[in-house]
Amino acid sequence: MHEAASFFSWCVLVLFFYHEFRYKMGMLSSFVMPIIFVLMFSSAFFSREIKTLNPVLDSHWFEIHVIMAFMGDAAFAMAFGIGTMYLLQERYVKSRHLGDLFRKLPSLQSLDEINFRLIVLGFSLLSLAIITGIIWAHSAWGSYWRWDPKEVWSLITWLIYALVLHLRVTVGWRGKKAAMLSIIGFAIVIFAFFGIGLLQKGRHVFL
Repeated sequence: MHEAASFFSWCVLVLFFYHEFRYKMGMLSSFVMPIIFVLMFSSAFFSREIKTLNPVLDSHWFEIHVIMAFMGDAAFAMAFGIGTMYLLQERYVKSRHLGDLFRKLPSLQSLDEINFRLIVLGFSLLSLAIITGIIWAHSAWGSYWRWDPKEVWSLITWLIYALVLHLRVTVGWRGKKAAMLSIIGFAIVIFAFFGIGLLQKGRHVFL
């Protein structure tokens, strides 16, 4: 868990620098850096004992699956930060008390579009992570799916974000609703990452 939380924070940092460079959002760090700080701070509380990878799992699928999964979660973390920015910006617009902070935040339309792109990116990477995980599981254990707690919650997370994209594209849930859904979705990601890893035992614990 120490290595996982640390690597998670670095993945979020990579996406943060990319979006900061591309969109020049000066306030983005105020909403993303707390996530990185919490991940790094929490990693310090977990054991740093280095365990050897189970020989049956030692294959090229390890790097592919792990990078896809963590970068997907990092995209959802960024969507959480952008969604929070959107809700704050919308509050300023409705209150009509426009201060200096309002002028530093991007427009609502820009935040909504970036939020959508991040969710699409995270969903795509999570889909690839699940597919590569299935292939990896079959090559290691001879079965595609073993109903491991992490596998189940990865599927639940995938279904939730599939619903988010469906509601946005088909039903037209944009703006505030989309921002709130991205926040709720990331809460599920955090529960699957920390909660399941600490409360339940499964094959993913012994990677």
